Amino acid sequence: MTNMDHLKAKIRNVPDFPKAGILFYDITTLMQDAAGFHAAIDALATPFEAQHIDLVVGVESRGFIFGAAVADRIGAGFSPVRKPGKLPSTRVTETYDLEYGTDSLEMHDDAVARGQRVLIVDDLLATGGTAKATVDLVTRLGGTVHALAFLIELVGLNGRQRLGNHTLHTVLKY
Repeated sequence: MTNMDHLKAKIRNVPDFPKAGILFYDITTLMQDAAGFHAAIDALATPFEAQHIDLVVGVESRGFIFGAAVADRIGAGFSPVRKPGKLPSTRVTETYDLEYGTDSLEMHDDAVARGQRVLIVDDLLATGGTAKATVDLVTRLGGTVHALAFLIELVGLNGRQRLGNHTLHTVLKY
């Protein structure tokens, strides 16, 4: 069993969640396992250890867990991207399209300093809408998106296509 197979074995598959026909990859079982969680953070962080990343941006909510741990591992700061109405200070908002409707994400307007090298971290790359909105927020604030890192990529949903030429690192592919 390879290291990545070991990680996949720790992720619970939940059929028909959140609705019929969806197979949900529940990473809480991976996070509960100390060795598995450590290996997942290693796999996310190692490619960026010598990349001089200034800031890791984590996307609500599981991106907070993985992003903060990656930031600590690589010696970078951390900043959250939140759903609307969760940040207490002045913020910028990015609205993006969903299959049926729109959604928005926010960051404090001082969360990224002009010229900072940013790594965006989240647990899942699916259609790429959330990731693209996060790229747009970081760019609007003057940061340079160095790369994006995801624990899981759902390859069949083509999220990479929405992200253009940005460097992407994914640990597990389904």
